[in-house]
Amino acid sequence: MQMKPTRDGFGEGVLELGAKRQDIVVLSADLTDSTRAGWFKKKFPERFFSMGVSEQDMISTAAGFALAGKRPFACTFGVFAAGRAWDQIRVSVAYMDLNVVIIGTHGGISVGPDGPTHQAIEEITLMRVLPNMTVLVPCDAIEAKKATIASASHEGPVYIRLGRSGVPVITKPEDSFVIGKANVLKKGNDVTIIACGCEVYEALLAHDTLKKEGINARVINLHTIKPIDADLIINAARDTGAIVTAEEHTIMGGMGSAVSEILARECPVPIEFIGVNDRFGESGDPVELFKIFELTASDIVKAAKKAIKRKQNS
Repeated sequence: MQMKPTRDGFGEGVLELGAKRQDIVVLSADLTDSTRAGWFKKKFPERFFSMGVSEQDMISTAAGFALAGKRPFACTFGVFAAGRAWDQIRVSVAYMDLNVVIIGTHGGISVGPDGPTHQAIEEITLMRVLPNMTVLVPCDAIEAKKATIASASHEGPVYIRLGRSGVPVITKPEDSFVIGKANVLKKGNDVTIIACGCEVYEALLAHDTLKKEGINARVINLHTIKPIDADLIINAARDTGAIVTAEEHTIMGGMGSAVSEILARECPVPIEFIGVNDRFGESGDPVELFKIFELTASDIVKAAKKAIKRKQNS
């Protein structure tokens, strides 16, 4: 199976956009190569702007470009975009409802040896609470390219969360990608596993394990955290009666919280959460960190069985 970082999908997508549209500009906060913004810089140097180690200035400048009719992509690590520049994103971009795409790479603990200071595990929470903000978390490089291209025609600000490490390519170029519309990857009526980002692959592995044990799990790729596909989630809860959410992110305010907010109002069912449990990340090999933080397929399997048991006992 091909392994490829989702950040590569952004690099490919913005290159394609740059060749077709003169209004596309790219800004980088001193992490040009790491975010794959360097690919655009090499091809279109006149539309690339290096802002140095100044994330706040980058976001404010991106807002200015948007007001001037350009479509800016502002690129840095997710931990810096959501942390250092949140005020500028809130006031200059989200409040103004501007067409700015913020690329936050190196999301989650799969950043690995860079450690907790560079492992963004809170940015979905910080971005989705902002009015007007769209939040995308593609599951592989192909979907990341689609998300990048789609965001350039989307009205309003967009945050795209990307990863550093290679992840399995599980989607195809012809697969549907529509902002706000989740994709059902596997059908099932015993439990629903809702995942985003690299956890989608783990959810598919969990599905296969559960199937061998006679448990049919529905798997949903929730690539858009906001606006969330409420109808699909509610229907899945009604059909299966049990939900597991899986994300490489804190469970506090993240994708799982977004799902539970909907179901608490519309269709309360047992929910189990796979994610980082109120702690910082650690430095280490991504594979080992996934085991330590209980983000693997086997952890999803355990959660699914627990959710089903809760359903049966209710």
